Amino acid sequence: MLLDSPLPQLDRLFDYAVPAQWHADAAPGVRVKVPLRSAGRTVDGFIVELADEEPSDRPLSELDTVVSPMPVLTPDLYRLARRAADRAAGGASDILRLAIPKRMVRAEKTWTAASPPAVPVIQPDTQAWADEVLGVYPRLASALAASERVAVDAPPHTEPASRRAIEGDEPVEVGAWAHLLVAAAARTLADGRSAIIVVPDHRDQAQVQHVIDAHGLTDAAVAVDARRSGPERYASFLRTLAAAPCIVVGNRSAVYAPVARVGLIALWDDGDALLAEPLSPGVHARDAALIRQELDDCALLFAGHTRSADVERLVGLGWVHEVTSARRESPRVVLSATREGEARSARVPSAAFASAREALALGPVLVQVSRPGYAPVLVCAECRKPARCLHCAGPLHATRPGAVPECGWCGRAAVGWHCIHCESTRVRMASSGSERTADELGRAFPGVRVIVADGQHPVTQVDARPALVVATRGAEPLAVGGYRAVVLLDGDRMLMADDLRIGEACLRWWSNAAALAAPGAPVHLVGVTGGVARALATWTQPAYARAELADRAPLRMPPSMRVAAVEGTVAAVDTALATLRGDVPALDDEAVLGPLTGPAETDGPASRAFVRFDYAHGGAVTASLRASVVAEALRSRRPVKGRPPGPRNTLRVRVDVPDLDL
Repeated sequence: MLLDSPLPQLDRLFDYAVPAQWHADAAPGVRVKVPLRSAGRTVDGFIVELADEEPSDRPLSELDTVVSPMPVLTPDLYRLARRAADRAAGGASDILRLAIPKRMVRAEKTWTAASPPAVPVIQPDTQAWADEVLGVYPRLASALAASERVAVDAPPHTEPASRRAIEGDEPVEVGAWAHLLVAAAARTLADGRSAIIVVPDHRDQAQVQHVIDAHGLTDAAVAVDARRSGPERYASFLRTLAAAPCIVVGNRSAVYAPVARVGLIALWDDGDALLAEPLSPGVHARDAALIRQELDDCALLFAGHTRSADVERLVGLGWVHEVTSARRESPRVVLSATREGEARSARVPSAAFASAREALALGPVLVQVSRPGYAPVLVCAECRKPARCLHCAGPLHATRPGAVPECGWCGRAAVGWHCIHCESTRVRMASSGSERTADELGRAFPGVRVIVADGQHPVTQVDARPALVVATRGAEPLAVGGYRAVVLLDGDRMLMADDLRIGEACLRWWSNAAALAAPGAPVHLVGVTGGVARALATWTQPAYARAELADRAPLRMPPSMRVAAVEGTVAAVDTALATLRGDVPALDDEAVLGPLTGPAETDGPASRAFVRFDYAHGGAVTASLRASVVAEALRSRRPVKGRPPGPRNTLRVRVDVPDLDL
């Protein structure tokens, strides 16, 4: 029995006796409730396996009830959860909480009463289309059929969701990468195996779904994402348990979908932060996919307009094979800078301005900015210090010209504001957001439609008519036929972010925006030079990833090495680090950074340390850290009568942190 509990000391299998009344329903994988003597209550759990009881002087506690006879925990899913949790020094129940949705009785009854889904039939024209799309990449189809791990650079353009024009239908533009992933999934489905497509967000998922619908694969597709209602999520999960193969499309948790005979796992844009699981134990979708590929012997496809340093490391090791396109495609990138006579503070250089004006005669133009809003940053007009809220010290921002500034943290209006440094009462706009940029460009191009696309104004697609589309990074809508020009602003500001991987992230943001341009349309990167700009201009993102790896290796920074963050009280962290050095003597003197002691907390001063270790020592390091977490949890359990209470949650471990944020 595996208990559904976040307590680390309960992350193991327990033995329970099955009463006679539950013999018919108790089966491996079903949900049950069992008593927990130490807590004096019942807890949820899953039956992992059944066996005959061994003679013992100590009787087993009996199972309390079978919640549902539906076996939702398959042996393969439990094995995947266990391996992923052990790799991340976490608990298997935390993984399963992401993989198995809550039970919905009505959806379960409906599913049980319905006939099993039929095996999908791939039409000949769909197979021919899939072969045509995959044929652009020599050896890709054979590599997927041989269950290899491959990495490809996606085509940097868009195209209609269906190449078969249907009269009366409005054109739906999607990225060419969606055609590639769906074609690989359709080819896998034709071989009688299931496919899983993992994408960062709902916009990418919608593009994949459009291609699936256009090629007659709707009945074989299963959507898995958190935006669906509880009954819909549970019904989709039950469909993945069926014997008939299917195509699963979803966000990061979709990688755990318990489909029958998985033949392909495809990850789009694995460098996107949305694929990193924020909940404990924080297993990245890429790492879970690598573990599952090894366990299930299926194909694994990494695709993107850029190459993350993590995947490039695997390519360099030969663990992942790179498959290149037969014909190299790249956007026409122009590095725009201010010309002689222009003010260096000019936000849009004359070359980019003229290019946008010419392109507006043909169709829409995309302008990418770094931040939403009107003026995201305000400073004191006298001393130029950042303007902060007088109540909570949060940053102030302006929502429109002449409006009273508002706090970005507490939301209060800064009425009667004064600078705490110079007592000035005036503020100055220090940056331009999407709305202010749209206002300025609207005055520069009178009579032209201006469309704002950001978190507050979501736009998924624009038509082919002339328009200025001002979008924040990641919120760019697709344009029918592609944008006639793309202008990438605020690049220097983006690169100033305090992040180890900011160069990688900027290259990904700019490459994804450049891929929305029409063939031959100019893409202007404004005010950026150096390696990131060269990689975008020459469309050699894998080379940039290799250079990043080469720079990080001497510094022992991820992903050249794995990094674990250890946090807790001073005593707990010191004990865990001492135990780790004893358990893993191969760690050198520079493996541990810290510990550093922060401000005092309720249970004592907070301490934090980083442990850097080679991939070969990963199993030993994570096992030692997990053992320390369990030991500390047992020492800090709930107060018992006659025993002094101890601190709780005194040690936390997070493995594979992307950045060393001290």
